[in-house]
Amino acid sequence: MNGAVRGAHALALAFACATGSAIAQTAQDAAAVLSRAYAATQSLSYTGTFVFQHGRRSETSRITRRASATGNVERLEILDGTPREVIRTQDGVRCYLPQAQTVKIGHRDATRSFPALLPAQLDELLRHYTVRLGPMDRVAGRACQTVTLQPKDDVRYGYALCADEASGLLLRAITLSETDVPVEQFTFTQLSIGDVRPEAVEPQPATRSWRVEEASVRPADLKAEGWRIDSDLPGFQKIVEVVRVSEARKPVSQVVFSDGLAAVSVFIESARGRTEPMMRGAINMGGINIYVREVEDYVVTVVGETPAASVRRLAEQVRYQRPQ
Repeated sequence: MNGAVRGAHALALAFACATGSAIAQTAQDAAAVLSRAYAATQSLSYTGTFVFQHGRRSETSRITRRASATGNVERLEILDGTPREVIRTQDGVRCYLPQAQTVKIGHRDATRSFPALLPAQLDELLRHYTVRLGPMDRVAGRACQTVTLQPKDDVRYGYALCADEASGLLLRAITLSETDVPVEQFTFTQLSIGDVRPEAVEPQPATRSWRVEEASVRPADLKAEGWRIDSDLPGFQKIVEVVRVSEARKPVSQVVFSDGLAAVSVFIESARGRTEPMMRGAINMGGINIYVREVEDYVVTVVGETPAASVRRLAEQVRYQRPQ
């Protein structure tokens, strides 16, 4: 090998090493932005208005969160259409429906809501997404850092996030289809970060006379009941397995799988005594896909924040064998 060739070879090797190092550093920086975004949702108090868009529909909500040593409280007010208000605490969820003068009480599940979309641990998440740091942007009058999460397979969506430069809080979250087309989007239009008074996260007054509907939740062992539910989706681990019981309907079993960002739920309920017609097959609601099928005398409904093919794939894996 002559000197010129050796020199060119060394230059190419140095360039490759430098490029690899830069890519690794960018991925580390992007992961650091995601970690900071998670921490912000755990420690900050804030109030803001955001718009949720899916398909041709949009919905505006006001969110108020108070973080304190005695426990975090979040109040979500739906500003469009039928009035609704949701109060979330570490103990549970209360949904206030003024027109029906009803309060629905439930337990918090393991799924997440905007802007608290990210998990505490990113290791498992980063196995299934390529994370890249993007350019700076501006949302709700605030500078924010963009980060993209590109799926490494076809069983999950991609995401384009933008985190507030000052606080780390997510200001925008776009879910992207397999062809990088937005299927749903959360965007803050106004945000104020700082102290929140206790009364700001309390429900509207005059609800003492309202009807209360409380759903109980108990652990379930669906395998012992004859069910075989395999996620069949790489990286999606079972995080919840319960039976939900309310006064309004029959008991419903639920299994939730998640990859740390997206969640897919399997609901199972008896079809016996059902009077209303059952919708079968696939249903799309923006970034949410639903697939319904009958298994023996049961209705199996799979609801996922994943592509339609993934939801159907999981639904078709649900099997039942009556215990002996």
